[in-house]
Formats: sequence, C-alpha cells, structure tokens
Amino acid sequence: MSVSAIEIIKTKVAVYNCSHWGRIKVSDNDRLRFLHNQSTNDFESLKPGQGCDTVFVTSTARTIDLASAYVTQDAVLLLVSPNRREYLMQWLDKYIFFADKVQLTDLTDETAAFSIIGSQSDAIVEKLGASEIIGKPYGTHIPIPNLNGDTQNIIAVGSGLASPGYRLILNANQKEIIWQKIIEAGAVEIGDRDWEILRILQGRPQPESELTDDYNPLEVGLWQTVSFNKGCYIGQETIARLNTYKGVKQNLWGINLNAVAEPGTVITAENEKVGKLTSCTQNGDRYFGLGYIRSKAGGVGLKVKVGETEGEVVSIPFVSHEYPKAES
Repeated sequence: MSVSAIEIIKTKVAVYNCSHWGRIKVSDNDRLRFLHNQSTNDFESLKPGQGCDTVFVTSTARTIDLASAYVTQDAVLLLVSPNRREYLMQWLDKYIFFADKVQLTDLTDETAAFSIIGSQSDAIVEKLGASEIIGKPYGTHIPIPNLNGDTQNIIAVGSGLASPGYRLILNANQKEIIWQKIIEAGAVEIGDRDWEILRILQGRPQPESELTDDYNPLEVGLWQTVSFNKGCYIGQETIARLNTYKGVKQNLWGINLNAVAEPGTVITAENEKVGKLTSCTQNGDRYFGLGYIRSKAGGVGLKVKVGETEGEVVSIPFVSHEYPKAES
C-alpha cells in the first residue's frame, strides 16, 4: 500500500479523509486581530477567500501546532492537528479578555474534511465545479459548488503536504455525497498509514514528534508561516531575535536510513552527538526518518548514525532552511 500511495500522488490523485483533524471556528468582530496576536502569520492583511498556514507557539516560541486558516466573510476556519484540538480551544480561550469580541466554536463533530493530493488534482476540482480556484495562491478558497452557501463548506488550494492539491471542509451531512463524487471523478482513497508515510517523506511536522516544547518554528523550517513585519504576538521576541542574529542552532532534515530506527534515538556524526530522530517510516524496501541536527554539524549529504543505523541527510520539500531575504 505504501508504494502505491507514493505512485498515486505522482501520476494520479489520492483522497484522504482527515475528518478526525480538528476544526475550530473563530468568529465575531475581533477575530482577525485576535489570531494575528496569537500566532506567527499576518492575519490582518487577509481578506475573505484567502488563507494561510500559521504556527501557534508558547511565550518562548516553542511549537504547539501548525494550523491552516481560511478567512470567510464572517469567521476564520482553523484546521488543526487531531491531537491539538481540545488543547488549542482551551489555550486560545485563555487569551480572550473581557473586551475582546471573539467567539470560539469547535466544529469538528458537525463537519468533515478531505485532502485531495497529487499531480492530477485539478481534474477532480474541475469535476466538482470549482475550476475557478485552479492556479490561485495557497489558501485561496471558495464555497463548494452545488452545496448551500454555508461558509463551513469550502474548497481551498493546498493539500496539506508539499504535493499539489486541495482541501475541503464541509458540513457532515454532505460528507458521503461529496466523497462519492471525488471517488467517481477518479481519486484513489488512502488511509492514515499512507498519510503518515507521505508526511514523513515530505517533511510535514506534527505535534508530539517534530512540534514540541523543544523546537521553534524556524528550527522546524516553517519560514512561510512567519511574518517578520507584523507587530507583537506571543513568542514574537524570540523568533525575531533568532532571525536577526541568524541564531537557529538546529534544523529539521530528512534522513535516508539503511534500517528502521526508533524515534527519540540519538543521531551522531563522527561519534559526536548532533541531534535526535523524531519520526521514521518504511517506503518499500527503503527506510526514511525525520530528525533535528545541529546547524554546525552540516546539512544535506552529511553521513550520520542513528543509534547503530547508518544514514545520510537529505532535504525535505515541506520545509526550508534558507534565511529569507530582508523585505524592503
């Protein structure tokens, strides 16, 4: 199954039911300002129909979750990791003060979510009648055609991985109808195990593996989720300092391995500890891991040992380790 999932996204299109991920609706007049102040990206510049990825971080800029946000006419829909939904609801609620006009609603049980992934994704979107978003910027979204105009029914650019694709969020009572349309249009269903293989191969970080109290968004390589021009937000001072002084001391990389290794295993180079493995998967007869490695130890091409397993560091498409050019 694992090999086929990789082949499917290269040559066809896969559909993944991610309805167990969390969906949080942030509404009322201060919603954009609130999210602007609570996460790393610039929400105050977003208009309805636009979206972005953002990271929720602690006051010391340690990662809590990577979320996708979609701005509608009257709310922001957040798609969050399945094991972070309740935590984020409580965490965000803690920062709503008496005068703030912000409402949080957990929509997970009353909605569904799908990811369409692969080189032929546009053909599926055309058959759903949503061809107007093909070629639009990441996060762009429109109401799913032929459903009611409810702002909880959207189709958005971006698969959730580095591969091209789209995401759908829809009312739960429409789930079977839309799923059937996607399958009839030629998509192949993939399951949780396939998603896990794809996310590790592409380097999408997840909570309790790559996103923990030990790491900040710049170490992860989530530069695209961080605005350096906006004002103050939780964790902003630490992130700004790391960027200004090029202070990122470790980076998340992919590692080609010659055998399986347990997450948490120490990574060494020339008998010196340089990092830690965070995820590992098997891809056919190959093994592949994600791990943090000290910047001074090197990057792509570095030969390492993960425990007793030999490996070589490679780049992963979901993240970047280039400091962005200064914006004028």
